[in-house]
Amino acid sequence: MENCLNNSKIDNLNQKEWLYSQLTKDAKHTQEWKEYNEAQTKEKLMLYKLLYELLNIVPTRAYAFGRPRKSLRDMLFCCLIKIYSNTSSRRTISDLKLAKEAGYIEDVPHFNTLLNYFNDAGLSIILPYLISVSALPLKGVEEKFAIDSTGFGTKMFGEKWLNVRTGKDSEKRGYKKCHIICGTKTNIITSAIITEGKANDSPLFTPLLTNTAQFFNVKEITADKGYSSKANLELAKELQIMPYIPFKSNVTGKSGGSPIWAEMFKYFTENYMEFAEHYHQRSNVESTFAMIKKKFGDFIRCKTDESQNNEILCKLLVHNITCLIHEIFELKIEVNFLKCSKKLPAQKVV
Repeated sequence: MENCLNNSKIDNLNQKEWLYSQLTKDAKHTQEWKEYNEAQTKEKLMLYKLLYELLNIVPTRAYAFGRPRKSLRDMLFCCLIKIYSNTSSRRTISDLKLAKEAGYIEDVPHFNTLLNYFNDAGLSIILPYLISVSALPLKGVEEKFAIDSTGFGTKMFGEKWLNVRTGKDSEKRGYKKCHIICGTKTNIITSAIITEGKANDSPLFTPLLTNTAQFFNVKEITADKGYSSKANLELAKELQIMPYIPFKSNVTGKSGGSPIWAEMFKYFTENYMEFAEHYHQRSNVESTFAMIKKKFGDFIRCKTDESQNNEILCKLLVHNITCLIHEIFELKIEVNFLKCSKKLPAQKVV
């Protein structure tokens, strides 16, 4: 009897995998090459300009005592250019000298000073805020979102996160975990949280989705089985968002006080092909991670805990700016960070 049940589960799983494979069969992904080429050839010049405009909303840090500190705004600009260049602090200095000549920063810091500012507590406060602001120009574009996490190695020559994530917990100690929610159309990141490599994904579903739902009209949210829980489905229902989160093989459709759990389980089992058409959007969050790691590196150079978190957040922010540059040409969007910043609570930057 037990063997029959196991065989039935295997057959059901194989059928779902076959149905899901039909979604991508003969799929063609087109690219607007004229707009793409223009965005790529002008990206670096536009990135400097957009960063300058975005960082103008950074508040001036009050002077207390001791040696005056460098401008937080300027140091943020320098840190982000270093991440965009994906090179050492020494080699970044040449780019910063060009930025000074163009009027984007007042002074070029010493390369050690640049590294020290990644450990500034002020960056930990302002970077998540800037990530949210940088996503707002696409508020009218994104309605479907995906949540997932990935790891960034703390060693340049460490093993890839892809090979580590299913291994023993001890192997994840050399990694930082980046949890994000992003739009499935433009890959823009609307909210992010950095944790240790061993942190669970599911508990972070709530803050990521809640932060995004404050400013975006979220109609659908997709996530993998790691986020499958009654609490997460209840939150989506409360926010009037349709959740496309597959169920684990060992669960049943019993509501247990959660009607949305029973409803989605029935939908998942009886209309899997329709469910999968929506769930397939989750692949875009994987594309987002691939974009970031390919362009800005899949490891972090900083050594302290806070500086490592800030380095990853800088990668996400620079990624957002490059996404905006692409959409400026393809979707003809207008970017006004000052206007966008007025929609976010002021206490986020205090």
